[in-house]
Amino acid sequence: MDTLHLFQRASPAANYTAITDYRNQCTLDTCPLSQSYYAYRPSLPANAIFLALFSLSLLCFLVQALLSRRFIGFTVALVCGCILEVVGYAGRVISYINPFDQNGFLIQICCLTIAPAFMAAGLYLCLSRIVNTFGRENSRIAPLSYPRIFIPCDVASLLLQAIGGAMASIASHQNKSPDNGDHIMVAGLAFQVFTLLIFMLLCADFAIKTLRRMRTMGEQALDPTHAKLRQSWSFKAFLIALALATVCIFIRSVYRVAELSEGWEGALIKNQNLFIGLEGVMVVIAVLALNAFHPGLCFREGYDLPLKRIKSKKSKRSDVEKESPSRDEAGSENAVISEA
Repeated sequence: MDTLHLFQRASPAANYTAITDYRNQCTLDTCPLSQSYYAYRPSLPANAIFLALFSLSLLCFLVQALLSRRFIGFTVALVCGCILEVVGYAGRVISYINPFDQNGFLIQICCLTIAPAFMAAGLYLCLSRIVNTFGRENSRIAPLSYPRIFIPCDVASLLLQAIGGAMASIASHQNKSPDNGDHIMVAGLAFQVFTLLIFMLLCADFAIKTLRRMRTMGEQALDPTHAKLRQSWSFKAFLIALALATVCIFIRSVYRVAELSEGWEGALIKNQNLFIGLEGVMVVIAVLALNAFHPGLCFREGYDLPLKRIKSKKSKRSDVEKESPSRDEAGSENAVISEA
């Protein structure tokens, strides 16, 4: 009989304490992997690759922020998300060394659960800019209403996940059941899924309404100020990247709700292939897509246009000033005329 099954006869709290004490004495040589926190040994190649990719993405976001100096809120959100991903996968590398170690497990489960909430905030900040680019008349709500609605929802989701993760971590360190904290984390994740779903529905509604107005009104349905920006390949690629990132974060969030709803001893949390495919791969695709088509760079033509207009106005004013005589010159000319 598996050693851990002996503890099932005790109360849940006593059971968890006994399991934790047992694992603290385990090593790879003395205990089977089925009795570790994961029920498997985390893959070193997979986690090292994720660690390297998120580190690269983090560096890219920092460099792109310096180059573009735009979308600061977006950059802060993605940088925070990537930092948590790096720390989380470092925790999984620690767990490869010793999958019975509690610290590595807690680091990865808290950091990797919370990280995409920051990334979702970055997605929400982009929609208002997109609405302005195509025209405010195509949206059912004002452009600034999007971040004002979704950012507070994302903050609420993030706080629930952070509080739940902290409670679960503290309880685990005290050899108590982390179930209460886990339930709060699941509530935060579920609210994040709901918020992302509403966000995607509003994006789809905006796209459909824009296309319908274009069919009936042609180019008049769009804001003429940003016509050049809409035609640029980089902006079109950004729209695809944003859609891809949103879908990937949504799929990942649905998976984590299902995984953590079973608790830390459930079947899904013990399946490494599902974790790699639905957690690691999904989030990597999201951040790399946004690296490849960073909004601060893809919207550059939209920012350059107003600057060109300002410069052209200044040049026109200077030309007019050069062509028109000054007051002193005009006064002197009038004096000469009067003397004549």
